[in-house]
Amino acid sequence: MLDAMDFLLFTFAVTSIQKEFGLTSATMGLLTSVALIAGAIGGVAFGSLADRIGRVRAMSISILLYSFATAGLATSHALWQLIAWRLLVGLGMGGEWTCGSVLVAETWPPEHRGKAMGIMQSGWAIGALFAAGIAALVLEPYGWRVLFLIGALPAVAAFFIRRGIEEPKIWRERKESARLAEIFSGALIRRTLLATAVASSVLVAYWGLTSWLPAFLASPVAKGGAGLTLTKGASWLMILQAGAFCGYISFGWIADRIGRRLSFTLFMIGATICVPLFAFGARSPWTLLVIGPLVGYFGHGYFSVFGAMLAELFPTGIRATAQGFCYNFGRVVSAAAPYTIGAAAATYGLAIPLAASAAFFALGGALIWLLPETKGTAL
Repeated sequence: MLDAMDFLLFTFAVTSIQKEFGLTSATMGLLTSVALIAGAIGGVAFGSLADRIGRVRAMSISILLYSFATAGLATSHALWQLIAWRLLVGLGMGGEWTCGSVLVAETWPPEHRGKAMGIMQSGWAIGALFAAGIAALVLEPYGWRVLFLIGALPAVAAFFIRRGIEEPKIWRERKESARLAEIFSGALIRRTLLATAVASSVLVAYWGLTSWLPAFLASPVAKGGAGLTLTKGASWLMILQAGAFCGYISFGWIADRIGRRLSFTLFMIGATICVPLFAFGARSPWTLLVIGPLVGYFGHGYFSVFGAMLAELFPTGIRATAQGFCYNFGRVVSAAAPYTIGAAAATYGLAIPLAASAAFFALGGALIWLLPETKGTAL
């Protein structure tokens, strides 16, 4: 929840920052891309750290990092400062998900792991709702710098997390931690590459869509946007995130019932259909009301599969390292999406590139069938 709130505050401030600094849409997309690349590095680094010093310790450090860096954005007066702070936000964000998802996976029994991941992942939707609500209340009257200062609050949570949560028993009883190179060994390399391909495909679609949604809703119709004000755009994003929350929660139950691959594919089909409908029909309030929650549901809910499936594909000694690499390498690939959509928007408007990004949902739905079904796997 706190991860999403801090990271997504920036997407609501894009238009304000762009005006103040006189930056192009491509440059603003680049700032999101920078954070995603840093997120990939942070995910791999913190995953390796979590295998060595523990899931809880590593996660606490990552929360402190992105909280500090989000508040630091408020001090920016030049492009290079925005880039530097976004790098640090990305490092912490990537590390937090890797450590937290492994912590949950190793704590819950196999028959409920998908549900637990769904509940955990639903925190992203709650955090996005907080980000939208805070932006609606703070951005116009107080400005984007105050918005980022609020991002320091998650640091308080790190203190309580570190004191109140124990390391998983399965990690405490491990024999040793493995090295990153072992996920590319003969027994694991195929799983590593395929899982990375699945994550890369859907993350390209996801970040291409979500990094530009606030700007899309607030942009004039003449520029391919929905023509809403910032405040109204935030309200519609709350409706979309309500759908996302339902998607996260329900996916876990569905995945524990019918399996990881089939449930994931069904969500990919839904996202491939709904995103273009939303992109071209968002000028109508009725379309926003009907399609918006479905975009949230299908375009977000499947993320629960990565926490469960990746944990089930790899052994304990290297689980966080493998999970960090497979998921976060996808972030490196997906970093091209915000920049590409921002550049394309200058010529075509936002609707066309946003709709085109949905093709990567379809690709991910096909690729997952090359991996084994892991439902019910005991760690």
